[in-house]
Amino acid sequence: MTNATIPPPAAGPLAESDTHSVWELIKRRVRGGELGAWPVVIGLIVIWVVFQALNDRFLTAQNLSNLALQITAVGMISVGIVLVLLLGEIDLSVGSVAGVCAAALAVLSVRRGWSDVAAIIAALLLGAVIGFLQGSIFAKLGVPAFVVTLAGNLGWLGLMLYLLGSEGTINVPTGTITDLMNTKLSQAAGWIVGLVVVALYAVAAFTGRARRASAGLPAASLRSDLIRVIGLAAIVVVTVAVLNSWQGVPLGLLILVGLVALLDLVLRKTRYGRSIFAVGGNIEAARRAGINVAAIQISVFTLCSTFAALGGILLVSRGFSATQTTGASDVLLLAIAGAVIGGVSLFGGRGSPWGALLGAVVLGSISSGMLLIDVDSSVRYMITAAVLLAAVILDSVSRRGRRSSGRG
Repeated sequence: MTNATIPPPAAGPLAESDTHSVWELIKRRVRGGELGAWPVVIGLIVIWVVFQALNDRFLTAQNLSNLALQITAVGMISVGIVLVLLLGEIDLSVGSVAGVCAAALAVLSVRRGWSDVAAIIAALLLGAVIGFLQGSIFAKLGVPAFVVTLAGNLGWLGLMLYLLGSEGTINVPTGTITDLMNTKLSQAAGWIVGLVVVALYAVAAFTGRARRASAGLPAASLRSDLIRVIGLAAIVVVTVAVLNSWQGVPLGLLILVGLVALLDLVLRKTRYGRSIFAVGGNIEAARRAGINVAAIQISVFTLCSTFAALGGILLVSRGFSATQTTGASDVLLLAIAGAVIGGVSLFGGRGSPWGALLGAVVLGSISSGMLLIDVDSSVRYMITAAVLLAAVILDSVSRRGRRSSGRG
C-alpha cells in the first residue's frame, strides 16, 4: 500500500547538502519507479512553452482563465475515475452518468419547478444510486466492472434521451445552477482564499511533522517542509494573480480544487482511504487483514458516479442547458485519460486525486493550444492519444522498476 503523491512535487532531493548524494537519490528514485508528479509537471511546462512560442496569446490571463473553466467539469469526472483506478478497475459509464444526471437536473428545475438547490441534490443522489447499483453488481455478483459499466454507459444514455424528450434540449435560466461555473470571485476574495489555503497547508505540514517526531516516527526535515510550503505559496500567488488580472478566480475551479484537496486528505489520512489503497494493491491481502472488500468496492463506485453527477451539473452550468451531447462525445475518454496522464496507475494501488487535476490541465492545455493555432481536431485526438500512450508506458516502466527494487 502506497500513499498518494500531492503537489507540489516532493522536494526531498533538494534537502541533500551534497551534490553527489542528490544525484544518487534521483537515480535510485528513477530505478525504483518513484518518479512522483515530476514527469507530468515537466511535460506540462514543455507544452506551455511550445504553445506560447507558437501563439503569444496562450499564456495570457484571459486564455488561462478560459482554460480553468474548460477543465473543471471533465476534471471533476476524472477525480471519480481516480478512485476506481486505485482499485485496479474501470468505470466506462461516467460520461452517460454525467449526462443522465444533467438531464434530471434540467427536468426537475425547469419542467417540474423544483428549486435549484433541491434539483442539484436530487441529481447528486441519482448519481450515487447509479454508482451503488453498478458497484453492487460488480462486488456482490462478480460481474466484471468493465461489463457492468459498459452496459451502464448504454443504459444511462438511453435514460438521458428519454428524460430530454423529443426536443433533445432543455435550456436552464440564470440562477444558482449557472452560477456554479459562471461566477468569479472578487480580487480580495481570491487573495483571502489563497492565503487560507497556504496557511492550512503550512499548519497541517508542521503539525504532522511535530506529531510524528513526538511519536518517535521518521519525519521529513524542516527544510523539506519549508520548501513544500514555499512552493505551494508560489503556485497559489501566481495563480490568483493571473486569474485576478482577468475577472477573478472562477468559482467552478475553486469547487474542483477544494474537492480534490478534501478527497486527497481522506485517502491519505483516514482508515477508509488506506483501505482503498490496500484493496487496489493486493485484494487478497486486504481481505485477510479484515477489510470488507465488497463494501470498499461498492462505496468507491458510488463516489465515482457521484463525482460524475457533479461533473454533469457543472456541464449544465457552463452551457446553460442539458442536451443530448452533455456527457457524450469524448468526455469519458478525456476523464480516463486525464487520470492516467496524471500518474494514476492502471494496475491499482497508486495515484492521487491531484493527478486527475494535473492530467486535466495537460489535456486542456493541448486542446486550448490547438484551437489557438487553428489545428484540426483530428490532430488533437492523435496528439492526445500519443500523450496517453506515453503515460501508460511510463506507468508500466515504473511498475517494473518497483518490482525489481522489491517495492511492488
